[in-house]
Amino acid sequence: MNKTTIISLVLLLVAGISPSSNASGISTSGHTNWRVLWRIHAHDETICHGDCLRFSPDGRTIFSGSIDGAIKQWEVDSGRQIRAFRGHAGAVLSIALAPNGKTLLSGSEDKTLKRWKVDTGRQLHTFQEHSDPVTAVAFAPDGGTVVSGSRYNNTLKLWRVTGGKAIRAFGRDFDSVWSVAFAPDGHGVLSGSDDNTLKLWDVARGELIRTFQGHSANVICVTFAPDGRTVLSGSDDNTLKLWDVASGQERRSFHGHFESVRSVALSSDGSTALSGSDDQTIRLWDVAKGQGIDTLEGHSRPIASVAFAPDGRLVASGDSDGVIVLWERKK
Repeated sequence: MNKTTIISLVLLLVAGISPSSNASGISTSGHTNWRVLWRIHAHDETICHGDCLRFSPDGRTIFSGSIDGAIKQWEVDSGRQIRAFRGHAGAVLSIALAPNGKTLLSGSEDKTLKRWKVDTGRQLHTFQEHSDPVTAVAFAPDGGTVVSGSRYNNTLKLWRVTGGKAIRAFGRDFDSVWSVAFAPDGHGVLSGSDDNTLKLWDVARGELIRTFQGHSANVICVTFAPDGRTVLSGSDDNTLKLWDVASGQERRSFHGHFESVRSVALSSDGSTALSGSDDQTIRLWDVAKGQGIDTLEGHSRPIASVAFAPDGRLVASGDSDGVIVLWERKK
């Protein structure tokens, strides 16, 4: 090992960044098609489950939200922290990036949403009409509106990004909202909640379109397929399910996790699903077949959030110890 390599490794370790699975003590399955690029202790407390890890649209940075009240931005190439977004008076429970990547949205235990300018970390706006913790946030595809969900008072609200008041409240016939997602065409909003269901809402009218029933426990995470024809959900019943949007019928169920599924994501082409679970594993799935492709084992605590890079080459995972691991598909 030459002098330059030694100096580089020392600098990484001082920064709290482990550059490889061997250096970090992470054990990965020998047959896996993925390798660890880096591992960082990103937050002092847990990364919140669901949507608290996000890649920027260009794939160059990762954003993380935590119970410690901070949102942090990380450089993908190095694992270096770029900046921190601070201003919430409670845990950050959900984050979302605008489609153009220029602004960031966060929902918090302090009952507010906040919008931030990504390149400076400056707070742009605070939305304050929720009366309970804001557990789920999402941008519309055009970036002009946002939706938010609340845990205890069963509230789902639609906001203009430039305004301070909610422009619409959706029906209240559901329990605590854990996750929300906009349809790719912007006309529908999907919610997952404590009543074991997913619900699809008409954005223009605020009315319920249909209910997806089949999970036997809380629906913790939801996302739309890129074509908008199907949706994916993860639940405390340890399964993922794929649903047909037009009919509300379950297409297939994904079995393999041994504990609650806390976060799900889909690749940009919709062919591969990603999930993180309390069983401390990250799993990849063939969506068309409903079969497992790979299992990533590198965390020693429950997985709270997972995310796909836009090009599908990288996967990020965060756990309840505040650790983020970046994985790369082997060539």
